[in-house]
Amino acid sequence: MVHLKFGVVGAGHIGKRHMEMIRRNPAFHLTAFADIRSRSECSVDETVPHYDSIERMLDAHKELDVVCICTPNGFHAEQAILAIKSGCHVVIEKPMALNRQDGEDILHTALSRGKQVFCVMQNRYSPPSIWLKDLISSGALGKIHMVQVQCFWNRDDRYYGKIPWKGKLDLDGGTLFTQFSHFIDLMYWVFGDIHRIQSRFVDFNHEKTTEFEDSGLVSFEFVKHNALGTFNFSTSVAHKNFESSVTIIAEKGTIKVGGQYMNEVEYCDVLDYTMPELPPSNPANDYGHYKGSAANHGYIFENIEATLIGDGQITTNALEGLKVVDIIERMYAAGERPLKKR
Repeated sequence: MVHLKFGVVGAGHIGKRHMEMIRRNPAFHLTAFADIRSRSECSVDETVPHYDSIERMLDAHKELDVVCICTPNGFHAEQAILAIKSGCHVVIEKPMALNRQDGEDILHTALSRGKQVFCVMQNRYSPPSIWLKDLISSGALGKIHMVQVQCFWNRDDRYYGKIPWKGKLDLDGGTLFTQFSHFIDLMYWVFGDIHRIQSRFVDFNHEKTTEFEDSGLVSFEFVKHNALGTFNFSTSVAHKNFESSVTIIAEKGTIKVGGQYMNEVEYCDVLDYTMPELPPSNPANDYGHYKGSAANHGYIFENIEATLIGDGQITTNALEGLKVVDIIERMYAAGERPLKKR
């Protein structure tokens, strides 16, 4: 049995999910974790060595094979580069970085040392996402005319009051980076790159909780399909999340994938096409390791194992993670953001 030794940086909600994925795989070993908080504040098993910085963890554990970066967004690039320079592959939670230059620095460092960069874009693994990707790739819809993505969620004082770094421009980056980068990734994965971008951003009701916009309207064209596209988003929805959806208007039919996380096929009317029955979203995988909301993270860690032992290929690499950062950066550059200090 191959044993890959893991270190995890950041022991918040997502960091603990990474730890759980590592513990459940017999080919992995959770060797250490780093967090600026005390062990008691992190609530992590006493058997796992704890360090108050990534530097101390890397110095103490030269044997690490993989480091998971699960810290605030603004630290991702710096910490990933430290881990790669120490001889480790890295798993980076979204977003890979907060600007293209930092993302390129990660990529170049990894290439120069022969290390893999696994970018966490777990929504690609949901059955509706896979189905949509295959359907568009098959050409069954004919010419794509329009693609509309809508992400309407609630993020209020209950959210920002619990997590102090979120809402800070230098650590959070903005709504497109923290809340909606998964859906930008899905849009890019299925339809390709965009250009001719126009954006408008507004802050409706987060004056006291964030340093940036809470809503925006972005229009563009897809390079490959010559189709019109829009990406409309808001975290100002009252009470609770509403939806994340994509609607495709095409030559041979119309599709809508919706639900809270773009995880339900709500409409499918395509010429000479019968909609297949899809597996339920977020099922346990074939090994029964991961259930519920953690299921798609489980697929990512299976891919890490397959890639590093030579039985598979990486599914979301540094170039794809970088492309998502590039698209978000261009979306923001195409409009005036309501930036402020709080």
